[in-house]
Amino acid sequence: MALAAGARMYGAQIYNPAPVTGLKPTSDGKWDVQTPHGTIRANCIVNTAGFWAREVGKMIGFEHPTIPVHHQYVVTATVPEVKALKKELAVIRDLEGSYYMRQERDGLLFGPYEKMEKMVLQDSWVRDGVPPGFGKELFESDLDRIMEHIEMAMEMVPVLKKADIINVVSGPITYTPDLLPMVGPHQGIRNYWTAIGFGYGVIHAGGIGKFLSDWIINREPPYDLIECDPSRYGKWTDVPFMCAKARESYGFNNVVGYPKEERFAGRPTSRTSGVYKLLKGKCSMGFHAGWEQPHWFYKPGDDTGYKPSFRRTNWFSSVGGECRLVMEKVGVIDLTPFGKFKVKGKDSLKLLDHLFANNMPKVGQTNISHMLTPAGRVFAEVTITQMTPGEFLLITGSGSELHDLRWIETEAAEGRYDVDINNVTDKIGVLGIAGPNSRKVLQKLTDEDMSDAGFKFLHCKNIQLAGIPVRAIRISYTGELGWELYIEQKNMAAVYQAMMEAGKDEGIDNFGTYAMASLRLEKGFRGWGAEMNCDTNPLEAGLDYFIKLNKPADFIGKAALQEIKGKGLKRKLSYLSVRTDDVDPEGNETIWHNGKVVGNTTSGAYSYSSQQSLAFGYLPLELSSVGQQVEMELLGKKYPATVIQEPLVLTEPTRTRLAKKAKA
Repeated sequence: MALAAGARMYGAQIYNPAPVTGLKPTSDGKWDVQTPHGTIRANCIVNTAGFWAREVGKMIGFEHPTIPVHHQYVVTATVPEVKALKKELAVIRDLEGSYYMRQERDGLLFGPYEKMEKMVLQDSWVRDGVPPGFGKELFESDLDRIMEHIEMAMEMVPVLKKADIINVVSGPITYTPDLLPMVGPHQGIRNYWTAIGFGYGVIHAGGIGKFLSDWIINREPPYDLIECDPSRYGKWTDVPFMCAKARESYGFNNVVGYPKEERFAGRPTSRTSGVYKLLKGKCSMGFHAGWEQPHWFYKPGDDTGYKPSFRRTNWFSSVGGECRLVMEKVGVIDLTPFGKFKVKGKDSLKLLDHLFANNMPKVGQTNISHMLTPAGRVFAEVTITQMTPGEFLLITGSGSELHDLRWIETEAAEGRYDVDINNVTDKIGVLGIAGPNSRKVLQKLTDEDMSDAGFKFLHCKNIQLAGIPVRAIRISYTGELGWELYIEQKNMAAVYQAMMEAGKDEGIDNFGTYAMASLRLEKGFRGWGAEMNCDTNPLEAGLDYFIKLNKPADFIGKAALQEIKGKGLKRKLSYLSVRTDDVDPEGNETIWHNGKVVGNTTSGAYSYSSQQSLAFGYLPLELSSVGQQVEMELLGKKYPATVIQEPLVLTEPTRTRLAKKAKA
């Protein structure tokens, strides 16, 4: 009500009650919102409808993955010991007892999160809709369901034992599958925004209202919140998955979260690659935008499965073996979760030149380019290949598939570009093959010249591999000699098996994303969502090589970047070696210098090649020189870290180029 009063002061008109009876998009991207008060023409609409969010979404064909959960809390009468306090009691979060407790007037408010087998989903609302007229009604309470939590709370806070309960509240709170809300513009339709799925309700209202208004007005978010992007969910997020995940997330609400954590409810979804059945029993799978993707592979004698730990755990030595495999022999990795778009049409080159800061590749060639925001921040990193004149294949990370697609579609629509944009992510499988023997393996399966002269780095060809059509791009995210193979899903297993058979003498084997993360860090490769995002600009992230400020096209963010360059940078992405014991940086660790916090890490891993921990981190310019000593905080302990020259290991194309130069 306070926010509404403030809004009216600035000219807002608020109609209440005003149920929305229909939503119709107009051809120019606006909306007709139909209500009993008449039709309102809106430039954009924001779905903030709480547990009615699904009903609103269904009006325009969306099945938003939100589900109401029964949440109970208990309010006590006055507790003399609480009343006697001279300051407000701190909020208690007991992870072992899975509850929160805070002061409520002169008493206590206690709210537990039951185990997943006991908690209750209001799944009938998903199936049949919210009952008409439902407003502030409550569900029937069930103290037996939360009794074990009450008993643990009484042990922690003994005054609760003799406190009188005056109220037990049981009401609906909405959950998404991963517990985080859905905040921002939605892919698939213009000027439709959501702020739904908030498990904690009104407490987020002020912050989210400010965040969304800034984004709507300025055309970009004020800071990065991609973990809350509504487009992290797609058509694979069906009702059984949503229910299983919401139950799991509620049950895990008050538990310790681990690095590389995996939660298995609702998996697998409909998103499985053409080699999933061949690999699923050989590895520990990770979950990426609905896909199952191998993290690491088991060897005889390994302690298999997912073993949570803050320190090096059961995967550590096996991942080291996979890194050596790629550096010394040849490895194969399933990269199907990449987002994949085809862009073609009369204005395709013009659109992409406007969207991306790099020059567009020639036909048959590939490059890495970045979409920037109007303020010059990094919105996305995309690998672009021009397959035929005016026809482009765009590859992005699994977690940013619909995030990037929305941005491209919006710019195409608002600029009235004559293009066709097709999301082919689910249709095309991807296998990566990397290592010094990768060329030998592929040459056994094709008549195409795979030599360095015949198939150059960052080039693309349509080839036959074991008689199967494959689009091959010579690129590798490990930094070693390698190719990415784009294959129809139905043919993926046949290509995989042919490569494994052809590579027996070359020592071929599988590797996963943990090894790829270690290898990319050794090579100094930046990762989108870590080293670069909507909180960073490409100059401070060290992406100068990919930013063509002198290209004729007025790409988005160009003017802002020129201004940033003119003013000079205040911080810089630095490459750090850390002297640790059995713990490695993961990202978001604090960096200290002379007793003060001076920066944070963005990602980290163990380098098996040099046998040391590595990390990227942002530091003030004056602390970013090679040789600078700082400290990195890991698990409450400060470890010595040094800014080093990057990369630690040269990429294969660089090594080959230097070898040719030395020979010449």
